[in-house]
Amino acid sequence: QVQLVESGGGLVQAGGSLRLSCAASGRTFSVNYMAWFRQAPGKEREFVAAFRRSDGGTYYADSVKGRFTMSRVNVENTVYLQMNSLKPEDTAVYYCAYRNRYGLGTSSYDYDYWGQGTQVTVSS
Repeated sequence: QVQLVESGGGLVQAGGSLRLSCAASGRTFSVNYMAWFRQAPGKEREFVAAFRRSDGGTYYADSVKGRFTMSRVNVENTVYLQMNSLKPEDTAVYYCAYRNRYGLGTSSYDYDYWGQGTQVTVSS
């Protein structure tokens, strides 16, 4: 089992920045991909970014490419999502997710472990 705890959400004005953190504990050695998803009210949960553990490769949704950066600090077993140039449409609950299986997944069904989520609100 893997336990994930997100933090760092909050209220920010459009154009501002936030950094989300996801602290992992448990059987993290079995994880191949770490990802961020988000879910706005009344919408499906959508893929934001993913990090491949084997070589540090990162992948981003087109909507956040160039604005968001995902990174990992190995010794802390923590992943981060640096969000810059935030827009009101980035408002959502952001979730950290881990995947044991090989191959990049961009659907919420592809991930095995989830955090509780952290709210990000961007005002216009």
